[in-house]
This record gives sequence, C-alpha cells and structure tokens, in this order.
Amino acid sequence: MSASAPAVNSVTLVGHLTADPVLKQLADDRKVCALRLAVNDQKGQPPLYIDVATFGSQAEACANYLAKGRAVAVTGRLVYREWEDDSGNRRSRHHVIGRVQFGGRNDDSPSTEEDDPGEEAA
Repeated sequence: MSASAPAVNSVTLVGHLTADPVLKQLADDRKVCALRLAVNDQKGQPPLYIDVATFGSQAEACANYLAKGRAVAVTGRLVYREWEDDSGNRRSRHHVIGRVQFGGRNDDSPSTEEDDPGEEAA
C-alpha cells in the first residue's frame, strides 16, 4: 500500500448478544449503550467476544429493545484504549463504536411493532 493511500477504519460484525445491554448517561448528558457480541466466524472454533458501544437515541433503543441472545449486526470503527487500573497495572482493549441493526429474535414471543422499532433503531 502506498503512503498516499487513505487509511480506512471500518468494521462490520454479525453475532449474538452475550448479555443484556447496559445504558449509561455520560457527564455531558449523552447516553451510551454497552453491548457484548459473540461472533462465530468458523465452525468448530470458539467465538470471538467483542465489546460494542453506541450513542444517543440508538443507545436508548438498544437498551429498550435488545436482550441477551438477540442477533445484531454492527457497523462502525475499531477503537483502542489504554489505561492504568487501581492496582497500577497497565490495561488495554479494542472495542467497536458503531450503529446497531437489530436481527431476529431468539425466543418464541410474537413480535409487534410496539415491541420492536424495526430492523434499525433511530
């Protein structure tokens, strides 16, 4: 790749939520929803677990309509963060910040338009 080629940071994932979404309000009054996604990219291999964050009205919709086991697709960008924990150990992690598209349900309950905002939350 040449030095003049633009860098691209784009990630697309499809998987299932490993836990219920967690909605938090930030100090600047923005809302963020944390999701953990299990992605199986090869049969017989253990899944990859990926942390995802979404913001604003999308965060609220995810917290209201998604639950553990639900299939979702995420499109966003990969972010790397470093910090020092309370014990003084250096820690780091990669996670995805992006938009979430809702997939099918894993339970037997009937879906209604009141229960589900559709395939993509606002």
